Amino acid sequence: VVLCYDSIDACTHAPEPYLGVAIGRYGNRIGGATFTLNDSVYQLEANDGPNSLHGGSKGYFSVVLDGKQLSDSVVELSYLSKDGEANFPGNLQIKVVYTITKCNSIKIEYFAETDKPTVCNLTNHSFFNLSGDASTSINDHVLTINADRFTPVDSNLIPTGELASLDNSPLDFRTPTAIGERINSDDEQIKLGNGYDHNFVLNAADSGLTFAAKVTSPVSGISMAVFTNEPGVQFYGGNFISGKETGKYGKVYGYRNALCLETQHFPDSPNKADFPSVVLNPGENYYSICVYKFCTGECCKDKKCDKPCTK
Repeated sequence: VVLCYDSIDACTHAPEPYLGVAIGRYGNRIGGATFTLNDSVYQLEANDGPNSLHGGSKGYFSVVLDGKQLSDSVVELSYLSKDGEANFPGNLQIKVVYTITKCNSIKIEYFAETDKPTVCNLTNHSFFNLSGDASTSINDHVLTINADRFTPVDSNLIPTGELASLDNSPLDFRTPTAIGERINSDDEQIKLGNGYDHNFVLNAADSGLTFAAKVTSPVSGISMAVFTNEPGVQFYGGNFISGKETGKYGKVYGYRNALCLETQHFPDSPNKADFPSVVLNPGENYYSICVYKFCTGECCKDKKCDKPCTK
């Protein structure tokens, strides 16, 4: 149900569309590829029009992290992102721990420390097609997102700074809705994103591990629920998958054949004072968690899949 390549080399040498990789130092976009921190201006690489995307062309997706198997079900990856790498300040020591839980969940935990004030927003960029056939569209998948608001974007897909209501919007997934049902809407936000490529402001994000989203394939009956401690989730509907990518088993990945649900802080947060802060200072411990929990129709009948399982 996950798109990927057959080799590590393919991942690191052909990052776009970032299949399955760990993203940093800043997941998502930073507008104008610049930000100011403590009166210092940091100019980043513009690798997405005028924006910096996923840490620039040499983001964490382009390196092989050090791996350590901690048990039969736990793998730890670590990396030292040096001061000045991709023009971000501070030596940032990161650790990502992947755990397969006893209830068919993938738990991803992110840890980071810095020796200089910096910005940090780590996420996972797995592409999912729950039908099990990556050559088919995900527009038939049924999606729920636990959000009453989203962050509207401008023509460069940078948030305007508004936290807008999802009432009467084609981006409203508070009730289960097929992804393709409103994909051809004349709504301005849909047109700007070439479909769905938006950050949703999660409800009750301050209450610990929160239910963020759930997606189900009507073909396979497989569901995936997403839980996180992050304030937002980026729903990306595969609008820029070109059909030029060949993945595992020789499958060609095409337009809207997969989706991402990336738990993270909001795009362009370093430039939006009213957004939750992404600043990490020396002595502070960065911690983020995302749980992707899989189940079939049987377990979903009693709502077990709507509760996190982290052990």
